[in-house]
Amino acid sequence: MALMSKQTVSEISRLLDTIDSLTDPRLKTWQADPRKGVQQALQRHQRRIKRQIRAYQAFKQRFKYENALWKSGVRYVAGMDEVGRGPLAGPVVTCAVILSPDFDLVEVTDSKQLTCHEREQLYLRIVDEAVEVSIAVNDPRTIDRLNIYAATQDAMMRSIKSLNHQPGHLIVDAVPLPFNYPQTTLVKGDQKSISVAAASIVAKEYRDHLMLDYDRVYPGYGFAENMGYGTKEHLAGLRKYGVSPIHRRSFNPVPKFL
Repeated sequence: MALMSKQTVSEISRLLDTIDSLTDPRLKTWQADPRKGVQQALQRHQRRIKRQIRAYQAFKQRFKYENALWKSGVRYVAGMDEVGRGPLAGPVVTCAVILSPDFDLVEVTDSKQLTCHEREQLYLRIVDEAVEVSIAVNDPRTIDRLNIYAATQDAMMRSIKSLNHQPGHLIVDAVPLPFNYPQTTLVKGDQKSISVAAASIVAKEYRDHLMLDYDRVYPGYGFAENMGYGTKEHLAGLRKYGVSPIHRRSFNPVPKFL
C-alpha cells in the first residue's frame, strides 16, 4: 500500500492505459486513493474498457450470419459489397471477401463509420488475413451502356467467379445477384455481416485510390475530395472544363455539359 501511495497521478494513468480489464487487483488500491486525478483516470479507464466490451460484442454479433452458415456445413462464405453507385464520375467497384472463423479484427465495421486512416490500415490487414479477396471494376462507359444497377450486378458476379475458393453461400449488401449461388441479401449488410463489412472497406479504399489518381490526371473537379460525387466544387469544374473521359454521361446533370 505504501508503495502505491508514492505513485504519481501520471504514473497511475500510464499504468491504467496498459490494463485491459475491470478486475485487475491494482484497481481496488487506486479506488481508495483520494486524489482527484487518480479518480478521473480510473473513470477514463472504465469508460475505455466498456467501449471495448461493446465493440467486441458488436463484432461477435456481426458474425451471426457467417457462424450459422459455417455450422450448417458451408465451408466458404463470401461477403459482397460495392462502392460508387452514386457518383457522377469514376467506376463502380465491387469486392468479395471470404473470411475464416478465427478472423479477429474487431475494428471491422461499416466503412462509412471509419476515418480514412482507419480504413487504410484495415484494408491492408483484411487483405493480409482474409482467406481470399476479389475485386471487380466497371468503368463509366460500361455503366452508361448497362445502367448503374446492372453494371453493379455484373461486377459483383465477376468478383465471385474469379475467386479461387468458390463460396457455398453469398452474403450480399442490398443487391440480389441473378445467378445460381445460394445467397442472403441484407439491407445495410455492412452493419450486420463481418464479411460484408470487410468487403465494403476493401472496395472503398480501392476506389478512393483510383479517384486520387484520376484527380492528378483530370484536375479541376476535386476528385481527391469528392470521389466523383456531385459536390459544389465538382459541378463548378464541369461548368469550367466540361465533361472528362471518366464522367458518366447517363447521370444528370452531366449531359448538360457535353
